[in-house]
Amino acid sequence: GAQVQAVLEKLAGVETAAICPLHGPQLTEDIGYYLDLYNTWSSYGVESEGVCIAYTSVYGNTKYAAELLAEALRGRGCPKVAITDLAREDMAEAVEDAFRYGKLVLATTTYNAEIFPFMKHFIDDLTERGYQNRTIGLIENGTWAPMAAKVMRAMFEKSKNITWLETTVTIKSAVTQENREQIAKMADELMA
Repeated sequence: GAQVQAVLEKLAGVETAAICPLHGPQLTEDIGYYLDLYNTWSSYGVESEGVCIAYTSVYGNTKYAAELLAEALRGRGCPKVAITDLAREDMAEAVEDAFRYGKLVLATTTYNAEIFPFMKHFIDDLTERGYQNRTIGLIENGTWAPMAAKVMRAMFEKSKNITWLETTVTIKSAVTQENREQIAKMADELMA
């Protein structure tokens, strides 16, 4: 964050022989490479081009929508698509991918007028770490009163420089032809 940016500013023009972080290995080779990474990370820059899709799915329909989006992105030439089931895979990897790539799609179900707990935990992990400077798309699923998109958007209200995709996909239980068209439109927006 800002503290690392301040240190990097002080180091500008100074020959650096080693980086000795409080947590992690001492770095004595390729210092310029690592300083560039520290600059990217601490300024919340994009490390690699790609899209992170993080989802939770109760009956498999939200998972299916996330997979359709991943397939559409790959078909449009997206350099990297990282897709993670937050309830069954390593959430730390998804957090890493969300910060690595400039675009994030969150897909989840409405759960007791909120969002599925694993998605809530994931978004908390992002916002606690100052998630910013990203584009976010939303896919929500809810049979009676879909609320997931509204809840997810509100969770990011303190995040800086978030660009929201125009297209939000709202599924009512199962993916319909209209949802497929919305997913294709979302893929186009992400690739624009």
